[in-house]
Formats: sequence, structure tokens, C-alpha cells
Amino acid sequence: MNSVRYFIALVTLISLPPAILLWFAIHPFARFWRKLGPVWTYALLGVPMGLLMVAVFLARRRLLAIDFGTSPVLITLSVLTIAVGSWMAVRRRKLLTHGILVGLPELSQRRYPGKLLTEGVYAKIRHPRYIEALLWTLGYALFANYLAVYIAFLLAIPGLYLVVLLEERELRERFGAEYDEYCRRVPRFVPRAVSRS
Repeated sequence: MNSVRYFIALVTLISLPPAILLWFAIHPFARFWRKLGPVWTYALLGVPMGLLMVAVFLARRRLLAIDFGTSPVLITLSVLTIAVGSWMAVRRRKLLTHGILVGLPELSQRRYPGKLLTEGVYAKIRHPRYIEALLWTLGYALFANYLAVYIAFLLAIPGLYLVVLLEERELRERFGAEYDEYCRRVPRFVPRAVSRS
């Protein structure tokens, strides 16, 4: 079990920061990246992201020095948290294709014009994939039970919130009044209580 926890901790630390930083590099500069297209964008951004992943891997002993051990209670909470995140993912995947998820509409509007997602889970909250990502990260942190993964989870909260703000600005540029109206109707993260008449 210890080697599984260590592996999950290491993979989370290697993948989470580059995934969040990638969106900080894309959303504010979407117009620039569109000129290059998706292939060149990911080729150019892949280099620093790959170097960051290597750096985290090389620092793994220091980063994963504080291990709180195996906890059946936390593992149970982890499974429940990951199950809720997975349930959200299934609902989200019906509408958000892999191409949209990796940012193709932001990087090539002619080839991937995209449409504003306003149905299904997107009729309840505007950013289910970020809630899903936080639930999975929390689940991994609870399962791994390493200090560094808890810190990564806590840092991911404001990081993803800022990514959401950048994404919303880019969506507002693309969809204009339609997106403004959608924002008025649908909350960012927490669904509104259904009112009964």
C-alpha cells in the first residue's frame, strides 16, 4: 500500500502544477496562440511544462519527505471524493469533448468553432470540470496522505479560481452577450437551490 500511495503522490505532484500553469499560459494569450495553432502552441508550451515535471521528479525525495502513513479512514474518504468527481466527469463528458477539454476552440476557432455549453451539468454550474479536478486532487491527497500533496491541493484552489477568471474573460470575448446572459442565469461553482412554487 505504501508504494501505491507514494506513486499517487508523485504523479499528482508531477502533473498538477504543469496542468494549471498551462492554462495560465494559454488563456491570457489566446489570440497569440491562435496564430500559431494548436500543434505549435502545445509543442512550444510542452517544453517548459516538461522541464517543470522533470524538476518535480528530481525533487521528489524532498517533496515527499513528510508521509503521514496509511489511514483507512482517509482512504475511504478518498474513494468517496473520487467517486463524486467521477460522477461529475461522466455528466460533463457528455457535452465537453476531449478536443474542447484540451483547448482546441481557444487555439483554432476556424477549425473548432465550438459553442457555448449551457445544457446538462452546464445548466447547473458553469465550471464543473474544475470542481471535478479539485475533487479528484483532494481524493488523491487523502489517499496518498503526504504533506506535499495536501499543499498542492490547497494551492490548486486559488490557482484554478484564477484560471476560471481567465477562461471567463476569453469566453466573454468569444460569445459576448450570450455568455453574459449565461453568467446571470448559472452560478460558477455551486448550484442554486431549486425553488418550489
